[in-house]
Amino acid sequence: MAWLTLFVAGLFEIVWAVGLKYSHGFTRFWPSLGTIVAMALSVVLLSLAMRSLPMGTAYAIWVGIGAVGTVIMGIFLFNEPTSLVRLFSVALIIVGIIGLKLATP
Repeated sequence: MAWLTLFVAGLFEIVWAVGLKYSHGFTRFWPSLGTIVAMALSVVLLSLAMRSLPMGTAYAIWVGIGAVGTVIMGIFLFNEPTSLVRLFSVALIIVGIIGLKLATP
């Protein structure tokens, strides 16, 4: 259950990162509110996952899910670049996430 909680926390990490873009520096009410709610949910779920997962592993995976998801959302929502080096770097983060998951009992 902790792994699922951590995954959902990572998804909320993506939501709040994208929400920051839509909030325009917290000048738009609804995107700002959604961003703050997603931030809170993300951190609360991370803390719940850390009850049974190692702190370093949980935090790194949480950040990794957020980073990969945010890059992917940036590509699709904001036409950010998709250079080979950028995509390869994202793939390395994914490999790191998988490695941490497999290395954690």
